[in-house]
Amino acid sequence: MTEHDDPRLPVRLVVNDDEVEVRPRGHHTLLDVLRRELDLFGARPGCTAGACGSCTVLVDGAPASSCLLPAHVVGGRPVRTVEGLAGPGELHPVQQAFIDHTAFQCSYCTPGFILTAVALLDREPDASRERIRAELAGNLCRCGSYVKIMDAVLDARDRMRGYHDDGTPYAGVSTAGASAVGASAGRSGDSREPRAALA
Repeated sequence: MTEHDDPRLPVRLVVNDDEVEVRPRGHHTLLDVLRRELDLFGARPGCTAGACGSCTVLVDGAPASSCLLPAHVVGGRPVRTVEGLAGPGELHPVQQAFIDHTAFQCSYCTPGFILTAVALLDREPDASRERIRAELAGNLCRCGSYVKIMDAVLDARDRMRGYHDDGTPYAGVSTAGASAVGASAGRSGDSREPRAALA
C-alpha cells in the first residue's frame, strides 16, 4: 500500500515543540501515537480509563489523560511529555526535586506526577500544600510514595519561586547520594552507561 492508498488521514501534532505528521487509525489515542509512532514512552498505559494518571501529558499546558484523547483531537495543539520538560542533559526543577527526595520506587507513575506538578506550579507558583494535594489526587502511586512525592513538589515550588512559606530564601536540599538515582548498578565488569533518571 502506498501513502496515497492509505485511508488514514494525516494529523499534524506539535509534540515537545517538534511538528510531526502521523496517520493514526481511527481508534488510536494520543497515548498510542506517542508510544507506537513517536517512541516517547514517558506516558504509560495504566487503567486506560483516565483514573490513574500514568498516561498524563500536557495539552495546551494542562494535564490530560492521553489514554482517553483520540489522536486527531489534539492536532495542532501543543503536547508536552516528560521527555520534553528540559533540554538535553538538563532536568526541570520538579524532576530534580523528585531525584533529591527519592520520590519514587518503581517510577511507573513518576512522569504523570511530575507533569501534573509542573502544570500546577506554572499556573500557581505559590500553591499551598492543600492545593498541591488536591491537584495530585488524580494520580495514583501503587508503591505508596505519597509523602516523598509531596515533599518533592513542595521543594520544587520553593526552588522555582526562590523562597519558603515563611519567607526565608531557598537554600536547597542535601543531594547526598542523589547522583546514584537512576543509574544502573550493572554487574562486575559491565561497562554500560548508566540510564538517565526520570527521562
